[in-house]
Amino acid sequence: MKNKVVSVIGSSQATEEEYHVAYLVGFELAKRGILVVCGGRGGVMEAVCKGVKEGGGMSIGILPSYTGEEANPFVDIKIKTGMNWNRNPIVVASGDMVIAIGGHWGTLSEIAYAMILEKYVVGYKTHPIKGVDHVESVEEILRKVDEYFRGA
Repeated sequence: MKNKVVSVIGSSQATEEEYHVAYLVGFELAKRGILVVCGGRGGVMEAVCKGVKEGGGMSIGILPSYTGEEANPFVDIKIKTGMNWNRNPIVVASGDMVIAIGGHWGTLSEIAYAMILEKYVVGYKTHPIKGVDHVESVEEILRKVDEYFRGA
């Protein structure tokens, strides 16, 4: 059976709410046996990795440097690219689908790459982009994930 992989994108400067949502999403994705890929740094990325770890799952961080020193402490597998923001298409290409939580310019670029790659994107309080399936709660995010993988 094919592994299920979700790319989670969002701000490295997450609000308290975004951090909490990302943590819960990570925890629940882990419980579903879904591998999580993210940019591996702080904010939303740290929160989702922490949730994944505490949920017994595995996370992969696609990191901007060659050293990986910027990785949050919850990343399980560090991919050190030396590519800075140029790693963004790799983050979204690595997932079967994408979850965007909040975010700024980097997240906006990742959403654009996801649209180019024709990835399904669920957005929580993120950029109002046509093609993003916007939701209002953790429960809705998880329902969309479950629906996506049921149909995949």
